[in-house]
Amino acid sequence: MRYISTRGNAPALNFEDVLLAGLASDGGLYVPENLPRFTQEEIASWAGLPYHELAFRVMRPFVEGSISDTDFKQILEETYGAFAHSAIAPLRQLNANEWVMELFHGPTLAFKDFALQLLGRLLDHILLKRGERVVIIGATSGDTGSAAIEGCRRCENVDIFILHPHQRVSEVQRRQMTTILGENIHNIAIEGNFDDCQEMVKASFADQSFLKGTRLVAVNSINWARIMAQIVYYFHAALQLGAPARSVAFSVPTGNFGDIFAGYLARNMGLPVSQLVVATNRNDILHRFMSGNQYFKETLHASLSPSMDIMVSSNFERLLFDLHGRNGVALAELMSTFKATGKLSVEEDRWVEARKLFDSLAVSDEDTCATIADVFKRTGEVLDPHTAIGVKAARECRRNLSTPMVVLGTAHPVKFPDAVEKAGIGKALELPAHLSDLFQREERCTVLPNAIEAVQAFVAQHGNRGKPL
Repeated sequence: MRYISTRGNAPALNFEDVLLAGLASDGGLYVPENLPRFTQEEIASWAGLPYHELAFRVMRPFVEGSISDTDFKQILEETYGAFAHSAIAPLRQLNANEWVMELFHGPTLAFKDFALQLLGRLLDHILLKRGERVVIIGATSGDTGSAAIEGCRRCENVDIFILHPHQRVSEVQRRQMTTILGENIHNIAIEGNFDDCQEMVKASFADQSFLKGTRLVAVNSINWARIMAQIVYYFHAALQLGAPARSVAFSVPTGNFGDIFAGYLARNMGLPVSQLVVATNRNDILHRFMSGNQYFKETLHASLSPSMDIMVSSNFERLLFDLHGRNGVALAELMSTFKATGKLSVEEDRWVEARKLFDSLAVSDEDTCATIADVFKRTGEVLDPHTAIGVKAARECRRNLSTPMVVLGTAHPVKFPDAVEKAGIGKALELPAHLSDLFQREERCTVLPNAIEAVQAFVAQHGNRGKPL
């Protein structure tokens, strides 16, 4: 399997190199040169497989040539053996033909564990083989950071620096990052918003001279391994609901477009997916594109669903690449225009093509709380605000009531007590046993100004287990 850049001017890489590269040298994102496609008979034969075995079958083509089957199977078994629910991603029914897929049974109670627990083990495997040491630098709007730290905390050849917007993540999210103490773990609170953090990460990848000889690895959703891992649970849910003999629809709470792009890839790999609903909050750049072909920056607003408080969706470039016939030159020109003007739109026929599969909805905080309250009243289930947005969007945008609709349950509600309290359900939420003492644990975090020079100086000073790089 070879991977190419969306902007067409970077060398093609194998899986091992693309895992370590993150962002392509031309500023683009890596995607498979050719997507594997499974027959309906193959997909049907996977029904009933344990999650790690299904994951092996779905992801094997992406790592072939870089990781042996034996090693990859062992990595997957260890990854998903650490989840608290034996079904790994259980389905819970809310309504007639409406389901929530619970993706929060990993160590940090968020869907990002599916990819980042795997990523840490993949990095360990490959860096040990190559005898290399790397620096991870990532930006988080809440959940990526804790999942990345948890996934990489034991990696012998990794120093990890996570940037989050100061005082703009929930207390549980912050503590899940800042209470994991280790010489190779560094939490940085930036006096700015998530997009500021994300821009610093992108700029650091573009010019890594401050590292003095080592290299950066991305853990944000631009890293192909994260997208790859998320494809699996679309197959997992669909097979439980009758696929491939019947099609399935999905509603996906999304800010950076990575999780829903995985669903788009699952469909292109042969899974019968009839509809993908982009569910977002008032920071609605994706909804503006899907509903009106207008993709432009606006002021970032704080919301009750902070993991989607994002101004620009990094992974959207991967879909634009496909919409432009995988023409890297055309895509590079489009992204150059967006960088210069802060806005873009595509030709009408390309937008119409996207709308054949995608629908979207932007959901207010008020409607988010109302949905949490309604679902609790009718079912006794408590939703986190992001999942509630997914449920609201699913109900508003659903095309066919006879098609099973699966909402991706992206986080445990205990991570967002403010939203649950505002919904007025009158139910106290308790942390799972392994996090029961979270509020008593020591925190370690450094607050830095919104300046890339300050961040890069900190990374250079504290890398290599506290020895200057």
